[in-house]
Amino acid sequence: MEPRRSVLLLALAVAAALSVAVAYDPLDPNGNITIKWDIMSWTPDGYVAVVTINNFQTYRQITAPGWTVGWTWAKREVIWSMVGAQATEQGDCSRFKANIPHCCKRTPAVVDLLPGVPYNQQIANCCRGGVVSAYGQDPATAVAAFQVSVGQAGTTNRTVKVPKNFTLLGPGPGYTCGPGKVVPSTVFLTPDRRRKTQALMTWNVTCTYSQHLASKYPSCCVSFSSFYNDTIVPCAKCACGCEHKTCVQGDSKRLAVTGKHAHTAAAVRGQHRDKEAPLLQCTTHMCPVRVHWHVKLNYKEYWRAKIAITNFNYHMNYTQWTLVAQHPNLDNITEVFSFGYKPVVSYGSISNSLSLSLLSLRDRSYHATLQRDHA
Repeated sequence: MEPRRSVLLLALAVAAALSVAVAYDPLDPNGNITIKWDIMSWTPDGYVAVVTINNFQTYRQITAPGWTVGWTWAKREVIWSMVGAQATEQGDCSRFKANIPHCCKRTPAVVDLLPGVPYNQQIANCCRGGVVSAYGQDPATAVAAFQVSVGQAGTTNRTVKVPKNFTLLGPGPGYTCGPGKVVPSTVFLTPDRRRKTQALMTWNVTCTYSQHLASKYPSCCVSFSSFYNDTIVPCAKCACGCEHKTCVQGDSKRLAVTGKHAHTAAAVRGQHRDKEAPLLQCTTHMCPVRVHWHVKLNYKEYWRAKIAITNFNYHMNYTQWTLVAQHPNLDNITEVFSFGYKPVVSYGSISNSLSLSLLSLRDRSYHATLQRDHA
């Protein structure tokens, strides 16, 4: 297959993956985030539950400032206390005279605690600032959890009401959550693995991601070049939208101020959890990230491509990120340099995808050698 045509197919695949207006990712249609509630014990006026957030997506992680989980109580429940997380607002608790609940809002929003909190405020898989890896990247860190003590609720399986209207920000919009569904109680193994215990009641909430819901514009663009042609095919003009966007020139003095106070700004974002507006370098495409595909060699038996990824957002430091590309020749990878990779499992007609699991992003370049497809 000619490299020029192959590159074009790659561009179309990446563009399609960024703009499909469906409720799931076409390259990861079975990926989801499952929020599981396990009632572990009853209290005089309610229950204690462990809430577990499992990211079953292949490559989409939750980055800083992290996840926010919300719901609407079915009755007049309150949160007496939490371990491993906190509600962002206490709400109106004036009807309580003695013990004041942690949260009295009918629609609480819960966030993870930051690393370094006291041990008596932690449980397993908590306190990472809401950052959760994708299951395809690191299953061990693709989970988050917190404990919640709920009052003014039911005290039996028949009187407990499942909350409604679940929401998930990860950290921004894009996720749609279904209703909570009661499922068979979770079974746990004791540390010595000789005894099984189980939750008193369990319900699951499934949330799926749509790029179209997250933003009307893609989050990156693709440009192309080759060794046999001096012409560079740039990203399309305003590929990520140009209206209502401010930008700075690459030599702007404002960038020096931004770099000087980068750590302070990050700390403020962590405290207030307000996603800072992007500060983009002025470009014709106005995308925060550009992926450049360059064909370096084209021999009879193989061809080699170089992928260069550039971050144009001065307010974002991308870490533990993943680039996913679909290409008809990516199942013939023979050699790679400077990055880790693995093939994405094919789904039906979706095949020949490659997940490039990369570690950092700031003007980095990576290389791949692909065997010639003689089909």
